[in-house]
Amino acid sequence: MSDAKDYRIVDGSQGPRRDFRITVGLREGWDAEGRVYDVSEAVRTAQRWMRSRVEAGKPALSGMFARAEVTYAWPKAGGGVGSDREPVAIFTGEAVHAYLGDLPDEEIEAMLNELATELGAALGQERLYVAFCDRTWILSCESEGS
Repeated sequence: MSDAKDYRIVDGSQGPRRDFRITVGLREGWDAEGRVYDVSEAVRTAQRWMRSRVEAGKPALSGMFARAEVTYAWPKAGGGVGSDREPVAIFTGEAVHAYLGDLPDEEIEAMLNELATELGAALGQERLYVAFCDRTWILSCESEGS
C-alpha cells in the first residue's frame, strides 16, 4: 500500500477545469406510457461511441453515468399547475488536461454534441441537455414537433 508521500502531481496533468454533463431522458416520448430504458443502455451506447472514436484514432471523452429523476412544473391552460417527473441518465466528467488538454473547447463541444446525439437516437429522445464549463445548451431532434 502506498503512503501519502508516494503521491505526486503527474507531469502535464494540471490545467483549467473543463467539466461536462449530458442529460438524456430514459423514457421514450412524452407520454407516461413510453418505454423506459435502463441506464445500462446509455452506458453501452457511450462505450460504442468511445470505441469507434478510439479505433479511428480520434480522442474520446470518458466519464460516469448516474440515474436520476428530473422533476418539473408548468402552468396549465385555464389555471392550475401541472407537474411531472421522469427518469434520466446523466453522463458527467471532465476533459482531463493530461489526455485532452491540447484540444480546444470547440472540439470538446463537438464531441459532446456527437455523443449526445448518439444517446438521444438510442434512447428515443427528442431533446438533449448539454453543459460544458460555464455554458449550457439544448439539442433538439429535427423531427421534433412534426
